[in-house]
Amino acid sequence: MTAIKSDKKRYSGLGTTFRSFQYRNYRLFFGGQSISLIGTWIQRIATPWLVYHLTGSALLLGVIGFAGQIPTFIIAPFAGVMTDRWNRYHLLIGTQIAAMIQAFILTILYFSGTIAIWHIVLLNIILGCVNAFDVPARQSFVIEMVEKKEDLGNAIALNSSMVNGARLLGPSIAGVLIALTGEGICFLLNGISYIFVIVSLLLMKVKPRTIKVSDTNVLKELKEGFSYAFSFPPIKHIIFLLSVVSLMGMQYTVLMPVFAKEILHGGSHTFGFLMGASGLGALSGALYLASRKNALGLIKIIPLATGLFGLGLIAFSFSRVFLLSFVLMIIIGLGMMLQMASSNTILQTIVDDDKRGRVMSFYTMAFMGTAPFGSLLAGSLAKITGVSVTILTGGIFCILGAVVFAYKLPALSKIINSIYLRQRLSVSEPLSEIQATT
Repeated sequence: MTAIKSDKKRYSGLGTTFRSFQYRNYRLFFGGQSISLIGTWIQRIATPWLVYHLTGSALLLGVIGFAGQIPTFIIAPFAGVMTDRWNRYHLLIGTQIAAMIQAFILTILYFSGTIAIWHIVLLNIILGCVNAFDVPARQSFVIEMVEKKEDLGNAIALNSSMVNGARLLGPSIAGVLIALTGEGICFLLNGISYIFVIVSLLLMKVKPRTIKVSDTNVLKELKEGFSYAFSFPPIKHIIFLLSVVSLMGMQYTVLMPVFAKEILHGGSHTFGFLMGASGLGALSGALYLASRKNALGLIKIIPLATGLFGLGLIAFSFSRVFLLSFVLMIIIGLGMMLQMASSNTILQTIVDDDKRGRVMSFYTMAFMGTAPFGSLLAGSLAKITGVSVTILTGGIFCILGAVVFAYKLPALSKIINSIYLRQRLSVSEPLSEIQATT
């Protein structure tokens, strides 16, 4: 009787939203990563602002974005194989240390007065290589911190809320720091912030994961992972839609310094507030997903969220008023987060664990790996057609992607719900409810 009452409490109110905090390792990870991500967002805002300040070129903003993300596209599939082969915990510690070193080098170059565009390009490439291993390792490591699979979706949503809480605070802090002190302090704070996540990882007590010893080569395992992911319709269509959104829709982040300065006639604080507004919308979406009891019905959110994201971009492209732009950025962030986190949760709950690293590397490749091409495309289009038309075009492509996905939705829902039925994923819902959504 006590266990039943405890379970009911766990799945009601705030107990539902924050239920992954019952796991000590996850609490440590959440605390350390929350601080580190604020630093990451501060640097993400400071870097393009510094580039635009030094060059005044929208094209170079695209080049910098391309340099920072192209390694993810190239390396992520191989990193996924390594993530399945190696200890994810140790790999994650290594990537955090490497990212910390990158931030400190950037800091030294800035304060020594020797920083140049080629330094930023090179250091962004290095960080992109680190992220190619870090993202699939971090995504796959969640299941090692959260013992019960039914809480996996909640942990992923809380991770998203953590990222976007930092995304809300980081740009605002960066905008103030850039205006008062310059970009160098932003890089320094980011470097210091990594210390917190490294310490939190070292304090964890992680049970050794059983790693299947493989006598096959990396290319064969990569091919196996590719065949597994792209012969399975739910994984294939989710990854394709993520690619479209990342390639065409996420360009707005690259062009935001130009939009803030040239269209809204603002400064670094305008840029920071707009990015913070996007973070506020994304945080709201993540908390909504965390409050859900399970993953049932998430597949239906994906096309709706993508459509909302696209409509927000279209409306934003026509805005010339800061307050309206601020509100639209909240909507854009909300749509983006609902689509991204729902896709992540579905992938993680339907994938086989021995292929988790490879599938999440394809997720990384779709969401982050296609972004460099989007950055380069955005910079080039903005130079030819202007920033507003470029953002408008991205919004249109996102809506088209949502329509295609919605057409496939009935078949995808049937497959996914049949998997959940077999897994008995939900501990709080009767099987009849799962069958009802099939």
